[in-house]
Amino acid sequence: IPFSDPIADGPTIQAATVRSLKAGTRPRMVLRMVEEIKQETHVPIVILSYYNPIFRMGLKNFFEEASARGVDGVVVPDLPVEEAGEYKEFAEAYEVDTVFLAAPSTSTERMKRIMDYTSGFLYLVSVFGVTGARENIQDVTVETIRKALHFTQRRVPLAVGFGVSKPEHVRQVLESGADAAIVGSRLVKVIEENLGDEEKMVEALREHTRKLKEATL
Repeated sequence: IPFSDPIADGPTIQAATVRSLKAGTRPRMVLRMVEEIKQETHVPIVILSYYNPIFRMGLKNFFEEASARGVDGVVVPDLPVEEAGEYKEFAEAYEVDTVFLAAPSTSTERMKRIMDYTSGFLYLVSVFGVTGARENIQDVTVETIRKALHFTQRRVPLAVGFGVSKPEHVRQVLESGADAAIVGSRLVKVIEENLGDEEKMVEALREHTRKLKEATL
């Protein structure tokens, strides 16, 4: 769900957000898209939104509609667990999983609290900084994965994002113990590079996703 101030995102997703807002994309449109997609697949769908659009829609209204449309989980990168009590209650009431983020700098005490609040999976931010494709997986990422596994104890899946863009990145984070790799900016870049040709865009996305998937096997 696009928002005008995507503080956790780098230039690629920021540019996509501007395009999306200019095109008139609104939260309820995204939720209707989920419903359409769910008619074709049973793959779980997790949406990402900053907190402001959810707050403006109203927690009850948002989760009621999200649940009815088939949303399985929600990531809100700018909502700290310390302020997420009511949010979590509505998510649970409408059986939508919560997904909270942890970073390399997250303290032991805070990690414990995050684990109490996240029900879908733990979204592990692999590096310091914002989203965006990077050349290599850093040593701090591997160490952060090991640290996070100590807290998850496999109670929820561990997914690693921020800077994951290539098949070799996917392979490395999975070999380090993660359950999933999150690729965002690279796929958004593929869309950006093919804006004038929808057929070519879909094929490029399919090909890149295929290579990423092969790295998980």
